Amino acid sequence: MRFFIPDGFPIQKLQSRVLHLHVFDYDRFSRDDSIGEVFLPLCQVDFSEKPVFWKALKPPLKDKCGELLVSLCYHPTNSTLTLIALKARNLKAKDINGKSDPYVKVWLYFGEKRVEKRKTPVYKCTLEPVFNETFTFNVPWEKIRECSLDVRVMDFDNIGRNELIGRISLTAADDDCVAISSPAPIIIQQFIDMKRYGGQGC
Repeated sequence: MRFFIPDGFPIQKLQSRVLHLHVFDYDRFSRDDSIGEVFLPLCQVDFSEKPVFWKALKPPLKDKCGELLVSLCYHPTNSTLTLIALKARNLKAKDINGKSDPYVKVWLYFGEKRVEKRKTPVYKCTLEPVFNETFTFNVPWEKIRECSLDVRVMDFDNIGRNELIGRISLTAADDDCVAISSPAPIIIQQFIDMKRYGGQGC
């Protein structure tokens, strides 16, 4: 395999990148099967030469489900917790066409008790959906420490149960979720790696 560097592209910038190669077994009648993948930090490559590398393929991580970009803010003055599901990237394909039909489902918990559920629309045939969906929950300040949000990206299926792609849990105890526990409005916005543990549903 050959790849070319565009004219004028700074080598210093290239050396901060990582080349990801993923090898698949082609299947004409169903989804291609993953054989393995390798990551090559380009800082290890001497571009003044024509190096040849033998790299061992490693099986893909089974819990690599993609990332979800969320924004979170709590307003103590009106007891409003706002979660914005902005977009996802690198979602795991669940359908035979190599895509998914993702949507986001959010559960508000107080302790172990489910309180409220919200959903986004379904986005057909994509692994990079842009949701831009806002969910607002009423959470009194005295209950904020026991509050958590279970955020799941699901794959919609016309036949059978919808399948979990990945999920994140946001609680006031998390270091990343100072927006929940702060007595003043703070907005955080970041991509979060999703995990896959348990879960089917609609």
